[in-house]
Amino acid sequence: MKSAIEEDVQQLIKDAVESNVSDIHLLPVNQHYVLYFRQFGKMTFYAERALDWGKKLISYLKFLANLDVGEKRKPQSGAIHYQMAIGQIELRLSTITNIDLIESLVIRVIHQKKHEQNNMNVFFPNDVMRLNRLVQRKSGLILFSGPVGSGKTTTIYHLLRNRMADETLQIITMEDPVEIIEPQFLQTEVNYRAGVSYEQLIKAALRHHPDILLIGEIRDEETAKMVIRGALTGHLMIATIHAKNTLGVIGRLQELSVTTQQIQQTLIGIVSQRLIPSFQEQRYALFEILEGKALYAACHQQPMTFRTLNQRLRKAWANGYLSTKSYYQFEII
Repeated sequence: MKSAIEEDVQQLIKDAVESNVSDIHLLPVNQHYVLYFRQFGKMTFYAERALDWGKKLISYLKFLANLDVGEKRKPQSGAIHYQMAIGQIELRLSTITNIDLIESLVIRVIHQKKHEQNNMNVFFPNDVMRLNRLVQRKSGLILFSGPVGSGKTTTIYHLLRNRMADETLQIITMEDPVEIIEPQFLQTEVNYRAGVSYEQLIKAALRHHPDILLIGEIRDEETAKMVIRGALTGHLMIATIHAKNTLGVIGRLQELSVTTQQIQQTLIGIVSQRLIPSFQEQRYALFEILEGKALYAACHQQPMTFRTLNQRLRKAWANGYLSTKSYYQFEII
């Protein structure tokens, strides 16, 4: 028999999934909790609940995610494989405590069915063709950048599934945590409590004779060094990294002590991605892709031209794909 809080969690997740919600926000406001659903990038009111109810719900979800239930001062993050009637749903949790020592919670809802679709929602379909060609390479480094929630992981998994459809490969992923379950890949997860870092996983994976390695995020110099080593030893390395745009990725690598020569020898493509709401109340992916001659020129600090994210955004706006409000919201300044 389920407890009241278990039934409440089940109903909350069910409503979120049926409403195609990307995030659930539980925020403490004036001695109670307000719940919001994020749909197509916008927050909408869902419900208001008592403070005690919110604390119980957060403690229960932290328990399911193997987080420290008693620790309320430090931010925590984790993931849950939540079983529902329609199948398994991925939930990614993030907690932060406010100045009154009351926890807030954001739940990222990973829609598995969405990720299994053959087609991606994109403004310009030719971009997907370019990306599919890019991941056909035998070796090198491909980097994806973009804000949190911009669909980078979804895009990468889509491309790798397309590659797997053509040939049998060993693809190893290293993430923190794993957001999308894919039985075809060997998926591993960072666990800092157990002393398992990105660096250690990459070292182990390179001894596993993989064809492609996916690294969830390049955060530090050691991870960057191992990613470069993998690309130099003949593997196709795909990773995400935080930067404003594709050119900013090169600068970010240099900040992480990657030499210009290493960048020139390994980098074969950079992709900057955004998810932008359209008039159809769906979000579409917009890409800035730096590859080929333009990438060579950028790595060698030579003059070059390529279509920037702002130029692609303006074209989508001019074609009537998005509103003027969305154009100004997503324009890079």
